[in-house]
Amino acid sequence: MNLFSDPRWSEALGHLPDYLGNHVRVSVTALALGLVISLPLAILSRNRPVLRGALLGVASVVQTVPGLALLALFYPLLLALAALSLKWFGAGFSAFGFLPSVLALALYSMLPVLRNTITGLDGIDPALTEAAQGVGMTPRQSLVMVELPLALPVMMAGIRTAAVWVIGTATLSTPIGQTSLGNYIFAGLQTQNWVFVLFGCFAAAILALAVDQLLALIETGIRLRQRVRTIIGGFCIAALVIATLLPTLSHSTARVTVGAKTFTEQYVLAALMAQRLREAGMPATTREGLGSNVIFDALASGDIDAYIDYSGTLWANQFHRTDILPREKLLAELKAALGKANITLLGELGFENAYALVMPRRKAEALGIRTIADLAAHASGMTMAADYEFFSRPEWAGLQKAYGIGFRAQRQMQPDFMYAAVASGEVDVIAGYTSDGLIAKYDLVLLDDNKRAIPPYDAILLLSPKRANDEALRAALQPLLGRIDIATMREANLRAAGGDGDSSPDVVARWLWEKIGKK
Repeated sequence: MNLFSDPRWSEALGHLPDYLGNHVRVSVTALALGLVISLPLAILSRNRPVLRGALLGVASVVQTVPGLALLALFYPLLLALAALSLKWFGAGFSAFGFLPSVLALALYSMLPVLRNTITGLDGIDPALTEAAQGVGMTPRQSLVMVELPLALPVMMAGIRTAAVWVIGTATLSTPIGQTSLGNYIFAGLQTQNWVFVLFGCFAAAILALAVDQLLALIETGIRLRQRVRTIIGGFCIAALVIATLLPTLSHSTARVTVGAKTFTEQYVLAALMAQRLREAGMPATTREGLGSNVIFDALASGDIDAYIDYSGTLWANQFHRTDILPREKLLAELKAALGKANITLLGELGFENAYALVMPRRKAEALGIRTIADLAAHASGMTMAADYEFFSRPEWAGLQKAYGIGFRAQRQMQPDFMYAAVASGEVDVIAGYTSDGLIAKYDLVLLDDNKRAIPPYDAILLLSPKRANDEALRAALQPLLGRIDIATMREANLRAAGGDGDSSPDVVARWLWEKIGKK
């Protein structure tokens, strides 16, 4: 079969205008902001060694911070500033997606621009500046008419490096809500869609190389004083930016935005919700790969309109409750707590996706392990793996407190990879999800939480404050409530983890609707 006949390629191409346009938008804005800040600072510090050393030192430190961490740090900072702005001035701003991405990427772009601008200006022959002064030029005239033109080729090399860094690092902005080419990579990793991963990597690489070569053309034109090359390079960059931005600018601003967290089930359910909304005549889009705290804050601030969460996650993480209540009572109290934040709990989907400690059935039977209490006696010699959140979540603290459990080593990895790791013996135990179809695929067993250290995790549909009275949206999503049982969700998750052309979230979501639509 022809590789490119795989429907995942056509699906990837279908997302390209949106993902590429948003990637270019955030990259261009960040690079422009970085240049606006870096160039004047470099010029200001060229004859001030202390200031120059401080600027280069700070910019170098920023480069040592991992890109994803730098992007993530700006989100809570801006969220706090938005809350203060709303309190003091009566007007807030969105701390979700675009703004934190632009600020973090602008910081990331500064070092090569600062360093090359300073190096270019320092490398000018003093005799030339003395000659400029000798013909009566002021320091400003000498800078603009002599020094900057001579330093420009070196400065352009720094700008080229900054552009490539920004375009590459922008793929990491997906977890804080900025649509980018990184959406391919994060979605592909979660759903084991390697076509998406490769497509995202190649698209980002091609974009970076294209921009780098066009900037190189401008640099060559400046160095050789060939105005035609400079004009062609500038025109091509402008054409590239306009061509990629036009599709995103034509999108309706009235679209409903559905959020999704970082695992397969969330991608499927977000796709299902978006399909139901479109079927009802409401334009809808998805924002995927968001962390638990980011997605809840985005809903509360109206940056997304709806998403699926889990009662236990909200109970422990958002409201910091440690008491474990019966399911119905917990849901009632949770609904009241959400109501105080003007968030609507529309209803439950009908299944529970709780954290559970999971291990191979054969190993559990050999050791006589059926419950977490049984596991605690063996845990000191075992290795446990979990997703990126689990070991910092209240559920893990609750398990440690209830069972006194401690493992020889703890590892973090992508959720889907955990199951293969425990099945192959790379780790002994994982913190899995009760609705995951991979449990059956790998013949794993859920260990009983006989002390009820983990709260109930009913899948619930939440609406943002601005959508609380949107009757059309409610009517479109109402048919999902109470219709998805645990067996159906496990099968959907297993299909989505299949890694073939029929396993994309959109395809699985359509299968899921056909399944529950008959009930």
